[in-house]
Amino acid sequence: MIVRSFDELENTERHVRAASGTWESKRIVLARERVGFSLHETVLYAGTETSMWYAHHVEAVVCTAGEAELTDHETGLTHTIVPGTMYLLDGHERHTLKVKRDFRCLCVFNPPVTGREDHDENGVYPLLTEPGPTDAGAADDAA
Repeated sequence: MIVRSFDELENTERHVRAASGTWESKRIVLARERVGFSLHETVLYAGTETSMWYAHHVEAVVCTAGEAELTDHETGLTHTIVPGTMYLLDGHERHTLKVKRDFRCLCVFNPPVTGREDHDENGVYPLLTEPGPTDAGAADDAA
């Protein structure tokens, strides 16, 4: 069993800040836990716009605070995302979040991320992997 608080992740290797400066994310469950998904609490900052395309991952997002406008580049449709709203990128849709008020959300990724990912120039997370099971214990001890 694993129990973690958001507070204990603050300013650790699991607290990732985007190079773009538009978001930060606390990586609660990562690939190293070997449970088949990763879980993050992410905050995107008011007044920012982030374009993303998870070419290698499926992502589910639940908004817990704030407000953003989600644009699906595949269809051109725009959705207002507020607390209690979920969206699922089950078709690897290219999308943009335009944040009106600091947007806090819980995100689940499959396959799980390692925690080292940041969006590249196309908005894609690379498909990174963790070391094999014989190396997993050392990685877990470091977290």
